Amino acid sequence: MIPVLGARAAVEALRSALRDGLDPEADPARSVVPVSHGQLLLMPAEWGRYAGVKIATVAPDNPAAGRPRIQGTYLLLDAATLSPLTTLDGPALTAVRTAAVSALAVDVLAPAAASKLVVFGTGPQARSHIAAIRAVRPVSSVVVVGRSASPAFASEVDGRVGTAADVASADVVVCATTARTPLFDGTLLPADATVVAVGSHEPDAREVDDAVVGGSTVVVEARSAALREAGEAVQAVASGVLAPSTLVGLADVVRGTVAVEPGRPVLFKSVGMAWEDLVVAASSWETRT
Repeated sequence: MIPVLGARAAVEALRSALRDGLDPEADPARSVVPVSHGQLLLMPAEWGRYAGVKIATVAPDNPAAGRPRIQGTYLLLDAATLSPLTTLDGPALTAVRTAAVSALAVDVLAPAAASKLVVFGTGPQARSHIAAIRAVRPVSSVVVVGRSASPAFASEVDGRVGTAADVASADVVVCATTARTPLFDGTLLPADATVVAVGSHEPDAREVDDAVVGGSTVVVEARSAALREAGEAVQAVASGVLAPSTLVGLADVVRGTVAVEPGRPVLFKSVGMAWEDLVVAASSWETRT
């Protein structure tokens, strides 16, 4: 088992893959199998010289028993022979690649001077997002919001504990929670804010409201995945707030083929995709060998 890349290197690996032509729309759909105490997730992908698959488990009751909510392993393969090359820790890979995709989105969507960060959540994804966004923007203020937000946690990330109302002065808002209903009033967002929502990949769960979705340019990893798994998109389309044709692909923004309209917030909704795991795992392997 090899270590996972750092945040900055992971951002650049993802940026390079998209610029080189990786098509997120070609990713196989995530397989989700319900079991007695949670879910089994299977996420395969292929790109260039590599193939791979992540097998992950989601057990909602685990934290109360002192165990991780998400566990799993990544198997990296040689694409030509399908011979195993190495394994990586699944949760570590997920934490890095999720935050790296978000940081890449922030890097191409948020103003260069964005410095005020509000983060909903206090788990591994909250921590990894703070570190990753600090790698691409001059973050000088971090506000942590959440049921478990404490001065001790805020101090660990050089921030302070705040409330949902703090989004009114935010440059970047990160939603990294298990919430199934919106976390804040979207009408409070500044016109140039960038919102990143990463907490769910289920169509009946959402972290931001229709005010955010309807009032923002919505950027996604892949339109097909967002319309299948992103509660923010699925529910907004169903209510008529969002037209599917208006969704913007992250790859198009990274390549410069689509420009994001200025003067309104931007929402990057991530569901987490297999191509991201593969790119970061392969880059980790190449760095290691």
